[in-house]
Amino acid sequence: ARMWRRSEIVTDAALSELRYGGRPAAVLRGVKAFVFAVPMTCLGLGYTLLAMTKVIDVLQVWQGLGFDGTTHNLKLWSVLALSALVLVYAGLTSLWNVVSTDFFQFFLALLGSLVVAIASLNAVGGMGSLVDQLSTASPDMLSFLPIRSGESFGWSALAGIPSGTFLAYVMLQWWSFRRSDGGGEFIQRLASTQTEAEAEKAAWLFNCLHYGVRTWPWIVAALAAVVLYPDLADKELGYPLLMVDTLPPIVLGLVVTSLIAAFLSTASTLVNWGASYLTTDLYRRFVGPQATNGELLIVGRLASLVMMAGGGYAAFLTPEVGTLFRLTIALGTGPGLVLILRWFWWRINAAAELSAIISGFVIGFLTSVAPGFAIADFGARLVVITLATTFVWVSTLLITVPESPETLDRFYTKLRPGGPGWQQQQLRTGLRPLQNLGLESQRVVAAVLLLFGSMFAVGGFLLLRSLSGWLYLLIAVGGGSWLRYLNRQPAFPMARPGTEDG
Repeated sequence: ARMWRRSEIVTDAALSELRYGGRPAAVLRGVKAFVFAVPMTCLGLGYTLLAMTKVIDVLQVWQGLGFDGTTHNLKLWSVLALSALVLVYAGLTSLWNVVSTDFFQFFLALLGSLVVAIASLNAVGGMGSLVDQLSTASPDMLSFLPIRSGESFGWSALAGIPSGTFLAYVMLQWWSFRRSDGGGEFIQRLASTQTEAEAEKAAWLFNCLHYGVRTWPWIVAALAAVVLYPDLADKELGYPLLMVDTLPPIVLGLVVTSLIAAFLSTASTLVNWGASYLTTDLYRRFVGPQATNGELLIVGRLASLVMMAGGGYAAFLTPEVGTLFRLTIALGTGPGLVLILRWFWWRINAAAELSAIISGFVIGFLTSVAPGFAIADFGARLVVITLATTFVWVSTLLITVPESPETLDRFYTKLRPGGPGWQQQQLRTGLRPLQNLGLESQRVVAAVLLLFGSMFAVGGFLLLRSLSGWLYLLIAVGGGSWLRYLNRQPAFPMARPGTEDG
């Protein structure tokens, strides 16, 4: 978070011409802007729109307005209406307004999810009754890990995903995905904070609220849906069905309002993010360097229209949110490792990152939808994408020249990353790093223990699993204590004698 703030860029694509130099850096910036803005943003908008169309379908909004599903394509009407709503909402605001309204909408959506979770619990007779019914159906239903217990130890079919997919999520995706270094729409938020310390605090606040707080109302509602709708064909309809079946009309209206707020928050963020790529990193960089603010505003609105059209098309053609979500993950898997290494190793060049972005996207597309190449098992697909992409970018790195010393010195002088990967630049510039990589690595581990220990501790106590709750609480306390100790250590390594600011 601190390094992204220190870079002072508007989009993560703009980092390309700060980290690299010459024409390859410009090409990389343009390619990343197009790939992230058009296909990636359209897919993100697609599964966001599709989720909301399912809510509209359960609420029977169009039937209430006199539309008949036998003579009208209600899904098409939903997609068109939602797309128009997002365009008007995003077109009348700015990044600051999107962020400020997101802050309000987050808590409104959180309140709505809490209401649904509480109503769902009441419908099944309370938490004790829910736990008993789930345990009776299967002892594995409430396990934090999808492992079948007892004499027939093994993988639990109740996980809903194969073991390979689960392992790929846990062991591979976090470092192989294109957001492994924090990239994406979050960068706009971090870069717009006033100081680096505020950027770090903002990242902490988001992670704590996202993992520790708003995760559990969703899980509780999902478990209640398993009990109330055991034979539901489309599992993605469970949440809106819970709303309709368990909430009184007035409360239902408030919860629907919270869902609309959550939808607009997500969709407007994606539109603003994608428009920033097309406007800043493509149009102003390559087409109209001297463009006025008015001209850029028009381009941004046209870009928003293109992305909403693509998102609406994806939502209309796809029956399941999960399908679009997995495709988005597959297309973005592969370049994560090179995106991490570019911060800490001078040898990474523009050609390596460009090859990783392109090959990851192409291989992800082929293994997802191309006949003869598609891999049905999602975990195996992610492994293949990662291995093939890594082979491509490592080979490219070995046969291409490094970035020039001037380019590397410029990047190091501005960001001053730590670790042994920048020793040459430290010697040439005489500037010590502003990051103790060894200390930061320990802080990462401590933070993971704190965050996930807290998340599972809340779940343990919430689901009446006291032993698990206390165990994970101890892990969280241990991680928090370790992090507190690390935060008291000197922030930067000792400067070498003779350096400029030693």
